[in-house]
Amino acid sequence: MVARSFQVHHNDSTYGVDYDTGDGLEVFKIQIFSLTSIPPDEQKLIGVDENRVLSDDSDLVAISEKLRLVSINEEQQEKSTAENDELLKSDEELARMLQAEEEALLFQQYAVPEDNGKFEGRVGPYVSQVLMYEDLQRQEAARKTVPIEELEEKALVSLAKEGNSTPSKNEQDHAFLLQLLFWFKQSFRWVNAPPCDGCGKETVFHGMADALPSEIRYGASRVEIYRCNFCPIGSRFPRYNDPLKLVETRRGRCGEWANCFTLYCRAFGYESRLILDFTDHVWTECFSQSLGRWMHLDPCEGVYDKPLLYESGWNKKLNYVIGIAKDGVCDVTKRYTRKWHEVISRRNIITEPALSAVLANVTKDCRRGFTSQVLSVLEDRDEKERQELESSLHSTDNASTSLPGRRSGDKEWRKSRLECGSDESCSLSGSSCPVRACVDKHVTEIHNAFLPILSHFVKEKYPKSRAVEVLETLKGILVDLKKSPFKTRRATINSVSQSLVHQLLPSFTELLNALSMSGKADADGRFDISLAGNAVKTSLALPVALDALDDTINNLNICDNFVEDSLCLPLLKLNRIHSGSVLASGEEIPFGIAMSAFDGLRTSKWEEPNGARG
Repeated sequence: MVARSFQVHHNDSTYGVDYDTGDGLEVFKIQIFSLTSIPPDEQKLIGVDENRVLSDDSDLVAISEKLRLVSINEEQQEKSTAENDELLKSDEELARMLQAEEEALLFQQYAVPEDNGKFEGRVGPYVSQVLMYEDLQRQEAARKTVPIEELEEKALVSLAKEGNSTPSKNEQDHAFLLQLLFWFKQSFRWVNAPPCDGCGKETVFHGMADALPSEIRYGASRVEIYRCNFCPIGSRFPRYNDPLKLVETRRGRCGEWANCFTLYCRAFGYESRLILDFTDHVWTECFSQSLGRWMHLDPCEGVYDKPLLYESGWNKKLNYVIGIAKDGVCDVTKRYTRKWHEVISRRNIITEPALSAVLANVTKDCRRGFTSQVLSVLEDRDEKERQELESSLHSTDNASTSLPGRRSGDKEWRKSRLECGSDESCSLSGSSCPVRACVDKHVTEIHNAFLPILSHFVKEKYPKSRAVEVLETLKGILVDLKKSPFKTRRATINSVSQSLVHQLLPSFTELLNALSMSGKADADGRFDISLAGNAVKTSLALPVALDALDDTINNLNICDNFVEDSLCLPLLKLNRIHSGSVLASGEEIPFGIAMSAFDGLRTSKWEEPNGARG
């Protein structure tokens, strides 16, 4: 028993309490009750020095003499008051926004001229444009340029890395669409100023010229002329509107990018829209059956499902954002803003009722001839989208995601358009990320599978140079397997490698198992390797095995004494922990996600130049 003197601070008062610690916390709380009238079951005592709440098993001998008393009821009331204040603040903010919206609509009635066809004149050409995406010849031309099987493999691997090894058809389609976007971003070229047609060097803008018949044929009503800095030839840059030609040229600015990419989306069966932003940008939307809604895709930026990119990242002052598809047009501006009350004040081409009427008439024309069943499906989807746009309109920005300024185009050009954003070093990242499953058991199995092979080298007393030669041959076999079609992946070992494989066969089998593959020797002595399980597991594992081989060869080369005692780190990575979960404070979306740290691949690792934030 130890007698102690405590100072208990509550609100603006401090109470001195002399107490025998042997009587326990319950009696101590009763004594405090006699001084403060706060019942023991409503008391929360906090040690000031440790900033820790006292519990029944707290050592009253060791705790701080200075205690802070909080009434649980008062704390709950304070929390409730704070929440109410926050709600009141939100309600006041919402009321101000609604008031501003109402005033802008009222002003619009008097300031905006009667519908004189200006709005329809802006949208009309694009209604004809999107019908080209339905042409089977154009769709086939687009499909022929896409490495379909490669994108299918990447889509399935991306799902497997998220722990989804048996995705539904809708999930596969969604993942393929994202891979199509990433492929397009890499295969299409942005044009600031085209290289000289004569010498290939830099050019500068010189003016406009009339289009040639061969250019007009593909919708190039405008042709930019560029003068070469080094020779007299220069370059023409026709602004083609026919996506068939763009599939061939694979270059342009945002108009060409969105035009061509939307054709690719339609060529693979996705319900797609060309999105026209009246403040001079164009992108794509596709209906994702997996998400059950329309999804934003910007091929110029390689970004998807980030509709606030333009307002929050680029600092765009949006006014009209119109979705144009084969079956109608839709005002989707509300998807791309959280400042509708500001946006509506800039909508000065046409009044809102007139706008709705124009869009309804255009949509009616687009759907003329559709069956009643198709019309019913479209109208139901339109209504769901209308409700979605309205419900999200006054939601707060997602503070967990920082959105960058524009990345496509020359830096000076972006600056002139005021689209660089507030932070040029900003990238598309999430500062609050979900817990992600680490699908990395195969990495452990692959690393462990090298032990029998290296043990065989030691047992048979291979010289280091011979061991490296064998591993290089093994690497060649795996490279051939990686290059073969992923659904029917197979390889036949040539005569030079046959004796090697037969020597290694018992130890080589474990590596094949880790790759979900099997090997079989035929009567002629040839050794065939083929899939033994899920093709996606092999796609996931092969890059890891090749990375591990490179690492092992490198470490073997610098190993001074290659004996049994050397079969440990860094030569082998045994007993690796795997298949847990990971949570990061920051991720580089969509590729630099937290679980990449554990996927066994060097290429997926990155370093933040200004120091780690995640």
